[in-house]
Amino acid sequence: MPTLAEIRAFISELPDVVSVAVVQEAATDRLLQLDADQRPVITPGRTGRINSTITPACLRLLTGTVQQPNHTGSRFDFLLDEASTVRLRLDPRSKFRVATGEKRYRLARVPASCIELTDPTDS
Repeated sequence: MPTLAEIRAFISELPDVVSVAVVQEAATDRLLQLDADQRPVITPGRTGRINSTITPACLRLLTGTVQQPNHTGSRFDFLLDEASTVRLRLDPRSKFRVATGEKRYRLARVPASCIELTDPTDS
């Protein structure tokens, strides 16, 4: 395997922008792969918490179970647990209509980036 100094020297000798762009694209692909390897796998049935970056604010820190993904896997339906369903029902900021008798409310299309898994991973 070449050293980083050798790689830098190789890149500095590339003849044109297109060649440098090809190397840059390969580096970006590798960074994305390394990042993906470190992220937890979100799958239906896992338990989690909606993080504090989501809007609207009434959804922040609610807990429940991950449901089916959309076709790209970038969003998941999220079935709130009973306590979070009550919190959402009683939150005065909420625009969600949660029926009084409803035990567990299903949120549609929660961004994957807003879901923090809380169950232990399978080893």
